[in-house]
Amino acid sequence: MSEYFGHMLRVNLDNDKIERFTVDELTLKKFVGGTGLGIKFLYDEVSPGIEWNDPRNRLIFAAGPLNATPINGSGSVSVISKGPLTNGVGTSQANGFFGAYLRLCGLFGIIVQGKANSMKYLYIDSDSVELKDAEWLSGMNTYKTYDAIREKHGAKERQVCVASIGPAGENLVKFAGIFFDYGHSASHNGLGAVMGSKKLKAIAIKPGKNRVPIKDIRRVSEIARKLLDNVKTQYKEMYEYGTLTGIHNNAKVFQLPVKNYTTSTWSVPEDKWVKFSGAYIRKKFSLKRNNCWACQFHHCYIMNITEGPYAGEILEEPEYEQLAAWASNIGNDDITGAMILSKDVDCLGLETNEAGWVIGFAIECYQKGILTKEMLDGIELYWGNVEGVRRLLEMIAKRKGFGDILAEGVMRASRKIGGEAVNLAIHTLKGNTPRGHDHRNRWTEQFDTCTSNTGTLETWGMSPIGPTPNWEELVDSMVHDKGAMMFEDSLVTCRFNTRTNVELLCQALNAVTGWDFSWEDGMTVGKRIVHLLRAFNVRHGINHREVDRPSPRYGSVPDVGPASGRSLKDVWDKMLDRYYTKMGWDLSGKPLPDTLKKYGLDHVVKDLYEHI
Repeated sequence: MSEYFGHMLRVNLDNDKIERFTVDELTLKKFVGGTGLGIKFLYDEVSPGIEWNDPRNRLIFAAGPLNATPINGSGSVSVISKGPLTNGVGTSQANGFFGAYLRLCGLFGIIVQGKANSMKYLYIDSDSVELKDAEWLSGMNTYKTYDAIREKHGAKERQVCVASIGPAGENLVKFAGIFFDYGHSASHNGLGAVMGSKKLKAIAIKPGKNRVPIKDIRRVSEIARKLLDNVKTQYKEMYEYGTLTGIHNNAKVFQLPVKNYTTSTWSVPEDKWVKFSGAYIRKKFSLKRNNCWACQFHHCYIMNITEGPYAGEILEEPEYEQLAAWASNIGNDDITGAMILSKDVDCLGLETNEAGWVIGFAIECYQKGILTKEMLDGIELYWGNVEGVRRLLEMIAKRKGFGDILAEGVMRASRKIGGEAVNLAIHTLKGNTPRGHDHRNRWTEQFDTCTSNTGTLETWGMSPIGPTPNWEELVDSMVHDKGAMMFEDSLVTCRFNTRTNVELLCQALNAVTGWDFSWEDGMTVGKRIVHLLRAFNVRHGINHREVDRPSPRYGSVPDVGPASGRSLKDVWDKMLDRYYTKMGWDLSGKPLPDTLKKYGLDHVVKDLYEHI
């Protein structure tokens, strides 16, 4: 028996069969956990021709070696599947407790396959695993689902963690997400729609009685302190306020998404502007801290709206991307309106970025007369109309009326509407949308989002370059950093706590497992995952050269900011040539045989190159 190994569950919803199997140490060293294990099993088990909503698709929840350790924020989990927005890999991470509870139950993850004949939920504790009836939860929002399952099992807060879908997931909205407890979300590329297609309403897991094997607990605790000290000294504002300072900070550099990219400047009266500060939100609305596993960050709080028409509403603290989506991007300057919309998308089970882009797109279409009041079931969809947006989000989540078209996501909705609408839609040509920034003034993330394999960002740059570097420097920086995030997402840890510090993460991995990983080893694992992600997408019919690009509006020229009057459009093909070549891919974006062999993916060569 290997000295370090892991167990996973395979849950077949076709026949309610649940099996436990072992992942050996060699596989763990090669893929580590989390996203790495997820893409390993997804590649091996989901063949070309299997669509995202096919019962044969896999939905994988994977933890990693650092989960449930003293490393700050090590309760995270990675979710992997073939997603509906890009028809390729979707990977997304949620913080909280789910990953830690998996490991405390002696598990590295869960592979879900098949489709139940009625709505089910999976219940896991140290002693048993059981599929249970969930018809009584049908149509319930994510907040209520968490509360209902806790009540059914007599569990107090944090005695059980629940991953669930809301109405959007049940109705197969293509940007539905999976929500953990209240506000933690693993949602990029429509993972909630995959879960809904399997008629799996939720997974509930109690923290088990198992101890996570750790070779050197003293060393792990020492590294945890170093990581925390780094955050306290280098990112003090984030340590104190989480992402709540993002609105003010991004506005200074013209990186707020404003009214569907119709401008890069958001003009708000001073008395309203101050309410979007971290200090005001914490002082005015905070009820109590709601920190994740082993996290000392002042990041997550439970909040109570204390003013305005939504007074008395209790919700999870909105992240920056929620505030950006439901404030600047829809022209809403009321903080309580942004907060209630943040709660709405979580409860309905929608991924907040895509939902924000869909609504911003719809408002602009309405303003230009492309959409009408009659088409929108009587909604007057003007900038800042919070109540109108709330109604439209409900229509989308339930696929009612015109909401059925918008539920397809920005790219598909714009193409169904046709005409000028196509030029207003913000998305990559693969079908995913950017995070909550104006990437026209943040070229590094624009190029990364367009060329990513996962339906969201794939590189969080470690190299110190500005928002609009020259294109050669941008590409070289991305290639240098490529793999670091995938390694981190395989451990699985919170990015805000560990800041993609590969050196310290390798040291922590060694202290837990007894391995001897260097920085180079960590980056090699990360790059191996990147190449396998890309190979999966190629094998499933994605022609990257054609779709690793922005839509016309996404790639447009901003009116102000560091990239004012400029875009990457004229050099995009040169960037792709340089990026593909330096990554070891051919000029169509397909990994070359020698690259695959270099990273121990010899078995993939025959799948991509029939003549070899």
